[in-house]
Amino acid sequence: MQTITAQLSAAFAKAIHAAFGIQADAHIAASANEQFGDYQSNAAMGLAKSLKKNPRAVAEEIKAKLDLAHMASEVSIAGPGFINIRLNPTWLATQATSLASDPQIGIGKVSDPEIVVVDYSGPNVAKEMHVGHLRSTIIGDAISRVIEFQGNNVIRQNHVGDWGTQFGMLIEYLRKQGFTGGQLEIQDLEEFYRQAKKSFDDSPEFQAQARARVVALQSGESFEFAAWQDIVVETRKSYQPVYDNLSVLLKSEHERGESFYNPFLAEVVAELKLKGLAVESQGAIVVPTEGFENPLIIEKTGGGYLYATTDLAAIRYRVRELHANRIIYTHDSRQAQHFAQVFQVARKAGFAPPEVSLEYAPFGTMLGEDGKPFKTRTGGTVKLKDLLDEAEERAQKIVDEKNPELPEAKRAEIAHAVGIGAVKYADLSKDRTSDYVFSWEKMLAMDGNTAPYLQYAHARIRSIFRRAGERGINYQPGNIQLESPFELALGKHLLKFSETVELVSRELRPHYLCTYLYELATKFSGFFENCPVIQSEGNVRTSRLTLCALTAQTLAIGLDLLGIGHPEQM
Repeated sequence: MQTITAQLSAAFAKAIHAAFGIQADAHIAASANEQFGDYQSNAAMGLAKSLKKNPRAVAEEIKAKLDLAHMASEVSIAGPGFINIRLNPTWLATQATSLASDPQIGIGKVSDPEIVVVDYSGPNVAKEMHVGHLRSTIIGDAISRVIEFQGNNVIRQNHVGDWGTQFGMLIEYLRKQGFTGGQLEIQDLEEFYRQAKKSFDDSPEFQAQARARVVALQSGESFEFAAWQDIVVETRKSYQPVYDNLSVLLKSEHERGESFYNPFLAEVVAELKLKGLAVESQGAIVVPTEGFENPLIIEKTGGGYLYATTDLAAIRYRVRELHANRIIYTHDSRQAQHFAQVFQVARKAGFAPPEVSLEYAPFGTMLGEDGKPFKTRTGGTVKLKDLLDEAEERAQKIVDEKNPELPEAKRAEIAHAVGIGAVKYADLSKDRTSDYVFSWEKMLAMDGNTAPYLQYAHARIRSIFRRAGERGINYQPGNIQLESPFELALGKHLLKFSETVELVSRELRPHYLCTYLYELATKFSGFFENCPVIQSEGNVRTSRLTLCALTAQTLAIGLDLLGIGHPEQM
């Protein structure tokens, strides 16, 4: 089913061609103020300049040729030449009825699916995940879900930090401690790493030995390689349960760590040299980049590669081997220059040809209520596992107070959905480029733009159907009627879901979907309070129950796209 915007755009393009003989795409924008109509076009404004005509006169000519069939009840011209469209309630009702029988609720599968690589999360081996990993993980997951829901082939890539000098330090430390393999735990690894780092900084002898361990690891020596594998396996044991708890769709098969690209790094440097892009500078190999004072370093003085080299190898692999059409990175905003330089070099080298889209979706910082980066009370880094455990504990208290009559297992299930959903939604509902303040009180609130509010709206609708069944009402979907202002507002908003999903997919901003769902829940509340559902009769009751079902379905799919649960009861 075409979006309303797409249908209007096609009609405007046809009218412009009929009026002026110009092949053009009309620019249609949804009006934020309904007194100006449901949709507004500024097509006449853009055309007037090239036609050297008065914008309002151009608007009149477009309007004269505009054929919206039964779609619009009113078309008017406002201001200097805006064309406002008020949609026909009967047409809207027909569109909403068709959505009610569509499992995808109007989001058709794309006609030309793309291969989209999404690079997100990226924990470090030998360390537990902390709150700094939250945003990349859940933003990347939501983006992946949305693009996949449209019918594209999404390849998730977890660029794990599992290679480099730090492993030489850690392996050398383990060797000195008599490590023989198999008895590691993540908490021990973190402490071992701190001790290894101290020894590396304080002892030139240890430093030399650690570097020798790196060489041995890169050469595949048995002790070093086995120790490295043990470290990786133990770390995965700590972060995979965190992904599962977050309902994040990352598994071990999605891991493409730094170690994976290590065999390709020399090839990348050689190819950049061969193409005349890489030059020597003070013993290092660098690639000058336009607009930046410092070049991109791809090989250190004396040998050794950097993050930039690995990222270039990853782009090269993703284009040549995975055949990606679009590559998306979710990393914090401090990496902006790094990605700008890497993308520029990848373009120049032909690793990413013009038809492949390279996209960086940066995000801000999670702050404590003191306005500083989120920390423990003692100033330490907050483990992500501990944060999620606390979220569930807090949600459990709320659920126990509100629903003591429910079985314990059911209350635990609801608490999990509410607690984890609250943490994720508090993040995803903010524009990802902004910093945001973490507040337990706000994120677990049952009103306002929160996950619990949306989850409650969904559960409330499901309870309507339980009550209907108890009263012997056999619900079957039927035709939707949009007669009251509350029905009309809800129906119109439901029809904007597919446009919202398209917007999130294009601009990589999940908060657009959060805002849409919050407004949907708010409009449903207005509808439910003013339009009796079970108490109505005949076609009116069927229509209103169908509206309820469509709203619940939209909320459920929307929350699914955010990776958030939606319990049947709250």
